[in-house]
Amino acid sequence: MEKKRKVQQLIEAALEAREHSYAPYSHFHVGAALMTAEGRVYQGCNIENASYTPTICAERNALFKAVYEGERNFEMIAIAGSPEGPCTDYATPCGVCRQVMMEFCDPKTFCVIVAKSPEEYMEYRLEELLPLGFGPANLKG
Repeated sequence: MEKKRKVQQLIEAALEAREHSYAPYSHFHVGAALMTAEGRVYQGCNIENASYTPTICAERNALFKAVYEGERNFEMIAIAGSPEGPCTDYATPCGVCRQVMMEFCDPKTFCVIVAKSPEEYMEYRLEELLPLGFGPANLKG
C-alpha cells in the first residue's frame, strides 16, 4: 500500500479512537493509532482521572496495548487531538509519551503524524520531537 494511503488510514483510526476518549476535566480529546512494522494497528485514547496523575495519554495507551500483545517493532503513530467537537488543532505528544516512544521505537525512522484530518497533517521523526533523547542504546556499553 502506498505510504500516503497508509497514513490516511492510520489518521482515520486515530480519529475513531478519539471518539472513545474520557476527558471530563480537560475536555481535550485525543486518539492515537500505532502501526507496527508488519502493518497491525493498535488504537488508544486518553483516559483522565479526577486525581490527574493516573491519567493516561492516547499514545501510551496504544503503545502499551501493542507491547502487551508482544509487539516490539513500530513504524508510525498518528495522533488526533483537540478540545471537544471536530478535531481543529495539531496535538503533539507530551514529553512522557515521547520518552515511552524512545523506549520502543527507532528515533531515526519512527514517524509521528499529528493530524486534524486525513488531509491535514504533519509528519515528524521521533528524533525531531525528542532531540538528544535518552533510550535503551544509551545503556548498552
